[in-house]
Amino acid sequence: MNSPLRHILCLFLLAAGAAACSTTRVLSDGEYRLKSNVVSVHGENIPSRELTPYIRQNAQGWNPFIYVYNFSGKEGTSAASRFFRKIGTAPLIYNPDQVEPSLSGIKNHLTYTGYFNSDVRSTVKVDKKNVTVHYDIYPGKIFPIKDITYEILGNEEFKADLLKDSSNVTVKVGDRLSESSLEAEATRSAAAMRQLGYYGVTKNNYSFEADTLSLPGYAKLKIKVQPVNRFHIGDVSISHPEDMKFRPKVLKEMNTIKPGSLYSENTVSNTYSRMSSLRTFNSVNIGLTPRKGADTVDCSINLAQSKIQGYKVGLEASSNSSGLIGVSPQVSYTHKNIFHGGEWLTLGFRGDFQFKVNDRQTRSNEVGVTAGLSFPKFLGLPYSLFRGSSIPRTEINLSYSYQDRPEYTRNLVSFQYGYSGNHKDRIFYQIYPLQANIVNLKNIDGDFYEKLSHNPFLRYAYQDHFDAGESLILYYTTDASANPKKSYKYARLQTDFSGNILSLFNKAMKTDEDGYRLIAGVPYSQYIKGEIQLGRTWVLGKNGKSSIATRALAGIGHAYGNSTTLPFEKQFYCGGANSLRGWQARSVGPGNDAVNEYFIIPSQAGDMKLEANIEYRFNIVWKLAGAAFIDAGNVWETSLFKFSNLPESLAANWGLGLRVDLNFILLRIDAGIKTLDPSKEDNRWRGPSKWIKNDGYSVHFGVGYPF
Repeated sequence: MNSPLRHILCLFLLAAGAAACSTTRVLSDGEYRLKSNVVSVHGENIPSRELTPYIRQNAQGWNPFIYVYNFSGKEGTSAASRFFRKIGTAPLIYNPDQVEPSLSGIKNHLTYTGYFNSDVRSTVKVDKKNVTVHYDIYPGKIFPIKDITYEILGNEEFKADLLKDSSNVTVKVGDRLSESSLEAEATRSAAAMRQLGYYGVTKNNYSFEADTLSLPGYAKLKIKVQPVNRFHIGDVSISHPEDMKFRPKVLKEMNTIKPGSLYSENTVSNTYSRMSSLRTFNSVNIGLTPRKGADTVDCSINLAQSKIQGYKVGLEASSNSSGLIGVSPQVSYTHKNIFHGGEWLTLGFRGDFQFKVNDRQTRSNEVGVTAGLSFPKFLGLPYSLFRGSSIPRTEINLSYSYQDRPEYTRNLVSFQYGYSGNHKDRIFYQIYPLQANIVNLKNIDGDFYEKLSHNPFLRYAYQDHFDAGESLILYYTTDASANPKKSYKYARLQTDFSGNILSLFNKAMKTDEDGYRLIAGVPYSQYIKGEIQLGRTWVLGKNGKSSIATRALAGIGHAYGNSTTLPFEKQFYCGGANSLRGWQARSVGPGNDAVNEYFIIPSQAGDMKLEANIEYRFNIVWKLAGAAFIDAGNVWETSLFKFSNLPESLAANWGLGLRVDLNFILLRIDAGIKTLDPSKEDNRWRGPSKWIKNDGYSVHFGVGYPF
């Protein structure tokens, strides 16, 4: 319904026959189109959007696709008519029987929120075949609360605990008396009492009496509460399928519901979250059964096994107008219970292959393997130290990467040890107090090495080195689901520190001819690096089939001490399927530099990065969706960067994309077209005549959204 094709078609049809078409042409005699609802509130500052949900018929307003539908005529039987009706939007036929229920709904809502005896009127205006319904709202009398008292019969312990919670009561003297606020307070208070052991307390234990006669214009409020006794936990059982191997000790430690302890709803919720976070169980059902004649509740935890093993396949591919092709496959295997205690094993393979057809020199091959183990505890510390809903997991990762380029061959071995977890599925973290990289370069081309000697920034980036330090990743999101249905936002911060601890032992290390400290004959890297991403996605319309996604990111790194520049693998780059899509990966910048002739295949990078993206996503038909996007940004060398030169060194592109959403996977293809190329000093802006010429565009295939 939101395809640009439809917009273009609609405009064409309007231009061709708007004079002969209307929004009501297909209506029968006696039918009217509901054009709009107008809500006017008199005397009180009540937003009209608070009342419009109670109007039974939502007016259409102006919609260009109604014109398209009306081209079908009243009969709509021909092939052309059926086509217009399929792509158009039918006019909404006004139903007068829906006005009175709308008035009642608005009035009931006003009473519920504290406006008593409100006056709600309607006026229907007809303009030819279009109807506008005006709703005039005159909110009724309000009663400020003058006094609040409690009535609790028996159970002094319950009464004392309830009164202790009085500082958290949301209904206070001076507030407007309303059923909505009383119901919300009853729900809140009942939840607070359940945390204190009063199992079974709900909002139904609360009742309210309001006296509006003894003090004219005000209300005296009496809150009546039916008390219950405190409950303790009785028997606790944990069960799972017999054919599933899982160490009972781990489940016992993960469980926070202990026999003999005071009942608490938080404790039950924490156990549910802990068991679910193992991802080993398809469902976690916690049953609570009160014992007859005793203030005891028994607990049964039933676990259903999920799929323990899984595979994931990913692919990115790109091609630009110069004929350079890039293919990046990924395959991973996961076992979620490798040692029968919720440990995750992950094995992965990835590749990155770039080449030109019939050109043996222009090629680059990179392959990598990874292995990771994740344990459902903070190794070295007991479970009892963590009382919340989340327990940090211990992560151990090892990877090897081999890269063969025309200029050199590189081997990279990486190791990480750290912890990951989350807080309330909003804040996610990864802390690695130890990470190390060993980089070895060999088979360096003589011409390439000679060129590097004239560029210190590159020369120090392309050498053997040892990298050891720490890193931190923090991620915040308002919706952690895999495919959010509502608008959401997120922020991601990543920092890397390297070489600081090693520098404490400088005096014990040997040095090379340039004065760099050596470990096992190679210099160690010393730097700090940070990157922040901010993103927001607006889901549009009631059906959620269109959205606007935005992202902005900034990163900077600084080498010092034993290094003069960031290692190559830690430098920033732009371009590719998830970045500036008018360029292939690593083919932009730094700044307004031209593509570096040192490399046969572009390998542009910098120690600073700025980027911004905006993308409009819309449904076309069935599983097919489209996108229109704009990307802008670049990388820079910080020593040469100046804010005054930022506009002339930015790269930008626009583009269109297609997506196929198969629910379990989203496939996409994006065509990015360069509009601003900072490497072209005399002709940075690229007009339509250059869009499809040499080096004017890139096409990318990917899995999942780019951001």
